[in-house]
Amino acid sequence: MYLFVGLGNPGHQYKNTKHNIGFEVIEYFINNNKSIAYNRYLKFQGIFYEVILNKENNIKFLMLMPLTYMNLSGISVKQVLDFYKISSNKLIVIHDDMDIKVGEFKIKFNGGSAGHNGIQSIINYIGKDFYRIRIGINRPQDKNYKHYVLDKFAPEELIEINNLLPKLNLIIENIVLEGIEKTISKIGFLLMKSI
Repeated sequence: MYLFVGLGNPGHQYKNTKHNIGFEVIEYFINNNKSIAYNRYLKFQGIFYEVILNKENNIKFLMLMPLTYMNLSGISVKQVLDFYKISSNKLIVIHDDMDIKVGEFKIKFNGGSAGHNGIQSIINYIGKDFYRIRIGINRPQDKNYKHYVLDKFAPEELIEINNLLPKLNLIIENIVLEGIEKTISKIGFLLMKSI
């Protein structure tokens, strides 16, 4: 069973900021997918979903938005993994990445945090062996990263993000149906299909 974790910070002031793109992906999936049934809970120090994908065999998976603030995300993630006895290679963390252009994403297994506090917190609690869906937010011109990630997307960037969200819906659904390795091998085909 897969656990998808969208990283972000709780609070209205952080909504639609670059650092909260992980929350946005989870919310978009839950609110815009007609092929699912779900139960929503406030537990594991986060907003937690048990989801059934109503295709073929009604496959169950989990989604989590930790409400611990970014730099403590690992606490919430570890609680879910321990409770459901999920191995870390079934964990997929969705987060912002300054090394990728807005509107693009990359899937990666293992590795360091690249300075991302949410990823570092998860590494601190469970190690490095998990998948990440890294969503591009561009690198700022100046070096003030702390303020940059808390900025909202510019209107032209928002267009790119709104085009990306349905593609990520398809990727998540395919991971649940066919597994992450098979999904990675056919990403180009899936993205062409979503146009």
